Amino acid sequence: MSSPSFLPSEKKLRKRLKMRAAMLLSVLLLATCHVAFSIKDGLVENGNFEVGPKPSDLKGTEMIGRYALPEWEISGFVEYIKAGQKQGDMLLVVPEGAYAARLGNEASIKQVLNLTMGMYYSVTFSAARTSAMDGTRTPGHLKPCFGTVELVIHNPGVEEDPACGPLIDSVAIKALFPPRPTNKNIMKNGGFEEGPYLLPNTSWGVLIPPNIEDKHSPLPGWMVESLKAVKYIDVEHFSVPQGRRAIELVAGKESAIAQVARTITGKTYTLSFAVGDASNSCEGSMVVEAFAGKDTIKVPYESKGKGGFKRAELRFVAVSNRTRIMFYSTFYTMRSDDFSSLCGPVIDDVKLLSLRRT
Repeated sequence: MSSPSFLPSEKKLRKRLKMRAAMLLSVLLLATCHVAFSIKDGLVENGNFEVGPKPSDLKGTEMIGRYALPEWEISGFVEYIKAGQKQGDMLLVVPEGAYAARLGNEASIKQVLNLTMGMYYSVTFSAARTSAMDGTRTPGHLKPCFGTVELVIHNPGVEEDPACGPLIDSVAIKALFPPRPTNKNIMKNGGFEEGPYLLPNTSWGVLIPPNIEDKHSPLPGWMVESLKAVKYIDVEHFSVPQGRRAIELVAGKESAIAQVARTITGKTYTLSFAVGDASNSCEGSMVVEAFAGKDTIKVPYESKGKGGFKRAELRFVAVSNRTRIMFYSTFYTMRSDDFSSLCGPVIDDVKLLSLRRT
């Protein structure tokens, strides 16, 4: 099976992915002993930056002073950007609402959060490039040892112009509850219902970074074992095979998810799952490869980009007491309505069960 003819070369795609990855910001989460407000799921205090600095704290668009941005502490060259504002001939597009913060090279914004000790949390925010708008959401993950942490969003600096940094918007947090296997499914969080916060008024999902960038996965039970991110999607804005959440594999073989399940050596198991498309104009021939230890199956899916799914099943005999389950997409695919946006097949409803002897 060949990939669609409209796809660019793999070399170009890799270059494009590398450019996008360079714009991702680091999220630093540090245990501290500050006094802070109690946090609920959703936006952090002034997380959408709609409460702006005083006129006296602005020099043009640059915010002057560490505490110029309400509820945040800033460091370096940080600008307050209004939707529709122009930079030369270019229109600056704020990801959501009317305002966003733009971070120059090595600039950062920080807020102290009051969290529950030992609880897992994910942090989500919008990031858009100043040139060639690239709206994304990149969740971080933390487990505080103390009641408070410092949330720091930092631009490591990749632009020649220090003022040409990414726009940050809609910083949110969500408590995560680690799932457990059951007698109906050995896989944890097989339906992907537990995951990072999805803002209700957005339609582009959440990019979950690979484990090499994030020590703990914001997708409980799963690891993003690849070079590129996967996309977390919701039923309100996408086609989802089962439940309310699913995963879209958006970067070919560089976009994989995996989980290690407990098995019994010599016992037979069935791995079942759904493969579909997100109804986001992701058209063409897709193939999902699923692995269970040394066994594998390739599941083709012809997508019209309008939703739908099919189910697949892999039967295997466990060769150890731990079996790695992994999924990735064979091809790179681009949206038919936007050749700059990667997309891919949707994975959902992953179940692992042992077969009884007859």
